[in-house]
Amino acid sequence: MSDEPALRALAASSFSLGNLREGQLAGMAALTGGRDVLAVMPTGYGKSAIYQVAALHLHNLTGRPAVVVSPLIALQEDQRESLVADLGPDAAVAINSAHSDADVHAAWQSVEDGRAVFVFLAPEQLARPSTVDRLKALDVSLFVVDEAHCVSSWGHDFRPDYLGLGTVREQLGNPPVAALTATASPPVRDEIVERLAMKDPLVLVHGFDRPNISLAVVRHHKDKDKRKAVMGQVADLARTGKGLLYAATRKDTEEYAARLAAKGLRAEAYHAGRRAADRERTHELFLHDQLDVVVATTAFGMGIDTPNVRFVVHADIPESLDAYYQEIGRAGRDGNSAAAVLHYRSEDLGLRKFFSSRSPDPGSLLAVLKVLKAAKAPAPKSSLAELTGLPARRITALVNLLEEIGAASSGKRGVRLTSKAKPAALVQDAVELAEARQRVDQSRLGMMRAYAEADGCRRRFLLGYFGEDMPEPCGNCDACTAEVHRAAAPPAGKDTDDDGGPAYSAGAPFPPQSAVVHKEWGPGLVMREEGDVITVLFEQEGYKTLSRSAVVEHHLLKPA
Repeated sequence: MSDEPALRALAASSFSLGNLREGQLAGMAALTGGRDVLAVMPTGYGKSAIYQVAALHLHNLTGRPAVVVSPLIALQEDQRESLVADLGPDAAVAINSAHSDADVHAAWQSVEDGRAVFVFLAPEQLARPSTVDRLKALDVSLFVVDEAHCVSSWGHDFRPDYLGLGTVREQLGNPPVAALTATASPPVRDEIVERLAMKDPLVLVHGFDRPNISLAVVRHHKDKDKRKAVMGQVADLARTGKGLLYAATRKDTEEYAARLAAKGLRAEAYHAGRRAADRERTHELFLHDQLDVVVATTAFGMGIDTPNVRFVVHADIPESLDAYYQEIGRAGRDGNSAAAVLHYRSEDLGLRKFFSSRSPDPGSLLAVLKVLKAAKAPAPKSSLAELTGLPARRITALVNLLEEIGAASSGKRGVRLTSKAKPAALVQDAVELAEARQRVDQSRLGMMRAYAEADGCRRRFLLGYFGEDMPEPCGNCDACTAEVHRAAAPPAGKDTDDDGGPAYSAGAPFPPQSAVVHKEWGPGLVMREEGDVITVLFEQEGYKTLSRSAVVEHHLLKPA
């Protein structure tokens, strides 16, 4: 494209990016040409540079700013400070609760005067009509959605406030969208595109394979033995550099941190129950290499971009491979060797199943519907919270669920009822949708279990889940290095690949990434194939593993 030489020069002169990575220039050129972009790249790969260079180029031409939606204040501030360091004090502003009213006023003034290139906002702020109206007057050049997997109910970090971003984009005149995420399996990518109303987006998927990270699973029978093994391994790994230890509960983060500190390690616990000041202090200490280990729940890590994390250990099984991939991806971003170890005990799956069993309360849904039905005008969410006595975030989740079944819609003035069906029927529809989501959650946990219990190459399994093919075993996981694959020749008539696992046949009727329809479970997508087993992701049922020979014999699947 004609913009490419200018974009390459701007990347080098303004951001010191002399050598662009695969996909970066194509993404920049697509955005400046008015095309939407979905970039799925690990943190540290440079996906932020795609929108930053494009936005600066457009600002130089038109004076119009780019809106960047980012879920965490700390993440917003990190990105803003980086841009200010590169481009000067007026280049980027963040409008959030961490700033005084005077600072927020000055930030808006900088944007409206045409000085600021970037304005960082949280999705919650974009739910306010006054904020959207102010942005509409600016004729923004780009609409950037960072951590875009949060928009997807398939994603591992779904956030209801993200669901309104497609509407916000429309209200802003449909500027080009840059959706960025470090991890997104094919169904998550599809939902991001749908939710943000992206048209013919350029989808860039790069850097998924992190060969420098060794993968291992340690299996346990007793909880006591698992905890002892976790402590010993983290203490050993800490000699190689700093790292992260993830645990399922806040109590466990505190206990592990205390025991590691007693061993002489600089360890801190991090979870949502700690004071914001304490969390920020832990965050800063870790970034500046003043801690050996952070013991955390999943609350720690989004947007963390420090290159020298040498290990990520999980004391408990995560809820999905999506979450696991993003968490282990925080290791080894400098390209040097790093370790990712999962300590697995099958009994721990019960705790994860409990966490994922969140069903909407029919009474709460009915209460919201009754208020909407009685209202003679659209009802603001604040009014719904006041009249029902439900927390504001709960109202947001319930309204989003009602919107998904076509029972309600949100607009500038508030929420209105759009269905004439009886409230009881609408509640039933909403509950059925939520239960389908639960089945998907449970199936994703099943895939996580399959990874933990697999005997074949773990990297091949992991990449296959994300729709990436890996023909050869990786040689850098416990299964490969321990040579635990089948050594004996297979029965006649079956092919094997180099690691002893069944090879994918090019003539197979259901190759990976092919769309299929099941007689009972409906439409789905083939995710991986190994020997006689195929894994299919069904829209309503989640992940299912099927016998390919049985599927063919009984005509259970057909191409979509």
